[in-house]
Amino acid sequence: MYVAAKGGERAIENAHRLLAHERRGDPDVPEITLAQISEQLALAVDRVMSEGSLYDRELASLAIKQARGDLIEAIFLARAFRATLPRFGATEPVDTGAMQVQRRISSTFKDIPGGQILGPTFDYTHRLLDTQLADGFVPEQPATAEPADTAPPRVTDILSRDGLIEASPQAEAGQPVGDLTRDPLSFPADRDVRLQNLARADEGFLLALGYSSQRGYGRNHPFAGEIRFGEVEVEFLAEEVGFSVPLGSIALTECQMVNQFKGSATEGPCFTRGYGLVFGQSERKAMSMALVDRSLRARELGEEALAPAQDEEFVMSHSDNVQATGFVEHLKLPHYVDFQSELGLLRELRKEFFESQTELAMQEAAE
Repeated sequence: MYVAAKGGERAIENAHRLLAHERRGDPDVPEITLAQISEQLALAVDRVMSEGSLYDRELASLAIKQARGDLIEAIFLARAFRATLPRFGATEPVDTGAMQVQRRISSTFKDIPGGQILGPTFDYTHRLLDTQLADGFVPEQPATAEPADTAPPRVTDILSRDGLIEASPQAEAGQPVGDLTRDPLSFPADRDVRLQNLARADEGFLLALGYSSQRGYGRNHPFAGEIRFGEVEVEFLAEEVGFSVPLGSIALTECQMVNQFKGSATEGPCFTRGYGLVFGQSERKAMSMALVDRSLRARELGEEALAPAQDEEFVMSHSDNVQATGFVEHLKLPHYVDFQSELGLLRELRKEFFESQTELAMQEAAE
C-alpha cells in the first residue's frame, strides 16, 4: 500500500520512485530489452526517430522504455537529448532515387519499371487478432530474390519526361536551407522550412489534416504516384580530403503524391506534386505529409487558401506534438494565484448581478 508523502521535494522524489516501480511492472515478468523494442516494436521506434529528429534506434528504444510506451513522451525525450549534441556539419542531400528498395508501390500504374514490390505491409492483412502471437509464434521464412542491379526509376520521373507533371520545385541557387532546430518559425515560410516542420509533425495531426483535404476542405484530389521504403546512403563532405565520404545508410519512407493539374495561358496543363519523406517505415506519416505539403502550396499555385490544411500559420504553429504537449500539460502546474484572482472577480460580478436583480424586483413590486 502506498501513502502520500507530504512536502514538495519529498513528494516529488517519491513520485519518481513510484514511476520507476510502475515502469518496471511485475518483477516476475522478464524485463523488456532495448533490442526487443528495436526489433519487435520497430514502427514505434521509427515514429520516435522521425518526430524526435534523431536517427538512432537504440536511443529511440530507450526513450520508449523510459516513457512506458508513451510515444509523445518518448519523442520529447529524444528531442531533449538531441539538443545536447554538438553539430559538426550537414550531410549531402540523400539520393532517394538510388534507394535500396524494400517496398515500392504505385496506385497510378499497374505495371511500372522495376515492378510493384509489396514488402512488409499490413495492407493485405485481415485486421483480426492473431492469437498465435501470444504463444511465441515463429513465422516461416519469406521468399527472397536477388537485389536488382539498378534502382527502379521514380514514377514521377516517368511522368516528368512527357511533361505530364510539374517540375519538382527548386530553391534559388545559393539560398541557404532553413533550420527549424536553430531558428524560430516565421511567416511566410519557404517550402524547405515547411517540409522540415511536417517531417517533425505529429502523425495524428497530419493524418487528420490530410484526411480533411480529401473530404473537400481544400482543393486536393490526390493519387499515390509512388511510395517507397528502403535504405539510403548518407554522405558527408570532408573538407580535409575534398570529397564526400559515406557515413552509413538509413531507412527512409518517401511518398510522391500526384495531384490535380494546373495550367495557364503560357503553360500546358500538368499534374502538381506533394512530397513526404520521413525516417524508417512510416507510410501513413509520409502520405499525410505529402497531402498537407500540396495543400500548403495553394498560394504558390494561384489557388484560394480557405481550408485549415491550406493555412500555413495554422498548420505549422500547431503540428509539433512536443510544443502542444507542453502547452496543454502546463495546465497541471499550480495556477492558484490566477484562479483565485478570477474566482474573486466572478464572485464580485455575481454579487453585482444579484444586487441589480433584487433592485429590479423591488422597482417592479413598487409599480
